Amino acid sequence: MKLDVWLYGVLRKYGTDPSQIGFARVNAELPAGASMGDLLAMLHLPTQERGITFVNGNLSALPGFQPDLGHVFEDGDRVALFDLKSMWPFQYRNGAAMTEAMRQAVAENPESLLHHQHGDEDSRGEDQEQ
Repeated sequence: MKLDVWLYGVLRKYGTDPSQIGFARVNAELPAGASMGDLLAMLHLPTQERGITFVNGNLSALPGFQPDLGHVFEDGDRVALFDLKSMWPFQYRNGAAMTEAMRQAVAENPESLLHHQHGDEDSRGEDQEQ
């Protein structure tokens, strides 16, 4: 399965050409059934280093709130990984479509979006179920 992966800001260092300014693009090949966790492992990118994340234009994770580690990709998916200093993209100023896992995580625990735990031991980017 092939994925079109875009790494923005300092995350570009995990791409094939870290000298690229502003972003790096990776044409990743993973086995069928691969997940976000598998992609991050392939890139050697620690999940706690990523911020806003989109899959096919749908919000899948925020800094400290990453319910997407188990998200299973389909061939041809486009993944955009922004670093922790990236600002909310302008085109999403009125909100963003979400992956189903993100929608469920927000519905089950909306308060988790109100207090990110940057720097805390509990904010390692792990799937946070409360």
